[in-house]
Amino acid sequence: MTEAFRKIDIDAFDEDVLLESDLVDPDPRDPATALAEVRSKNTQLRGILSKGDIAGALTLVLTDPPYGPNVEEAKAVNLASIMLILNSTKAADIPTIVRSLSVDAQDTLMKYLYKGMGIQGDADVNPSVLLSWHEKVCSSSDMVKAVVY
Repeated sequence: MTEAFRKIDIDAFDEDVLLESDLVDPDPRDPATALAEVRSKNTQLRGILSKGDIAGALTLVLTDPPYGPNVEEAKAVNLASIMLILNSTKAADIPTIVRSLSVDAQDTLMKYLYKGMGIQGDADVNPSVLLSWHEKVCSSSDMVKAVVY
């Protein structure tokens, strides 16, 4: 019996293949520019965190984040910055910080929370911290209403 059929990529023959580029437009910045911007924000972030302004740091990192398939390194650096902020926040301060964020920033934060939850075995990712943030974002926004209906 031949096993050649297992080597055929049937998606190559299917006209209705869903590609990542169909789901999201690519980031208009080239990968090097996106990475430079994220690293610049990361430098600013450290100064803001040293002042204790967690909400300001989170707003900075969530503003104009890299997205799309071509900027993977910039997305990884931005995710690490967000994890640094989330892990350095006291649990009692989370609701106040979340309420200070715009709806778009809360939506972006939720995307990063899910991305962090999907990472296995990274020392920077603390699942209990992510779940705490997830709970506070859901309870302070209209996202719960959208999920229910």
